[in-house]
Amino acid sequence: MGRSLCSSYTFIRNYIGMKKVLVTGATGFVGNYVVEELLRKGFTVIATSSDKKKAALQRWFNDVVYIDLNLKSFDAGINYFNYLHQPDLMIHLAWEGLPNYTDDFHIKENLPRHKNLLENLLRNGLKDITVTGTCFEYGMKEGCLSEEMQCNPENAYAVAKNELRKWLQAISIEVKFNLKWIRLFYMYGKGQNQNSLISQLDKAIAGNDHVFNMSGGEQIRDFLPVEKVAEYVVAIALQKKLLGLVNCCSGIPVTVKDFVKDYLQRNNKMIQLNLGYYNYSEIEPMSFWGDNKKLKSIFK
Repeated sequence: MGRSLCSSYTFIRNYIGMKKVLVTGATGFVGNYVVEELLRKGFTVIATSSDKKKAALQRWFNDVVYIDLNLKSFDAGINYFNYLHQPDLMIHLAWEGLPNYTDDFHIKENLPRHKNLLENLLRNGLKDITVTGTCFEYGMKEGCLSEEMQCNPENAYAVAKNELRKWLQAISIEVKFNLKWIRLFYMYGKGQNQNSLISQLDKAIAGNDHVFNMSGGEQIRDFLPVEKVAEYVVAIALQKKLLGLVNCCSGIPVTVKDFVKDYLQRNNKMIQLNLGYYNYSEIEPMSFWGDNKKLKSIFK
């Protein structure tokens, strides 16, 4: 998917009267870029996180309305819709405990905390919500993954996300609101977790290492730069014509080995790849990528 997909933002006209966008998890990898994308488009951003000191270091800090929000301290007696300045829509990116995908913490602690916050907001007046899920919701399916496929998540993180989605769909029958659920695929860029593939590769290059240890690299994945992910998240959130599930992906299958080689070439870097040093992950299918037809339809 090239840049032409986001070349026109006429869909924003649907939200001419909208002023305030709430972004949770604003200091996270995707959150930082989403906040900046919204500010570029002239929206008032209400940014939340659990760490004000980290937020104060971000270049957007003085351009947003920042509010501390720690879900561990949730208080059912508070009207969070009012507390968070009655946003016109919410982009819910917050999620704790990553990149540990298998910890039951996601189901036992994260899931109820996020349900509590979202139900409070929705029952007190929030009418439009966009939540980021994960491609892991599809489970161990191989090939091109489309939104119409049945989910069968197999790690705790994906199970918790899928349960949150199903709960939101159920409550929407009683409390009317627009729901957009974005399934994120693989992304990369500045600010990513230091244990991620590209972060480790950049670290090896910066350290003048001669060899980079990695898996065999034959896995097939779907990658997007985080800047593009932020564009798409904002685009999905701001439009009204397509609700429900949307894959946020390139739609282009590529082997991890070829992705790494292309990254090195584009950045004019050289390092020997020690393929096969690590075993393949047991919690991911060997070959999968996203169907982006729904995503494309937003821009028609």
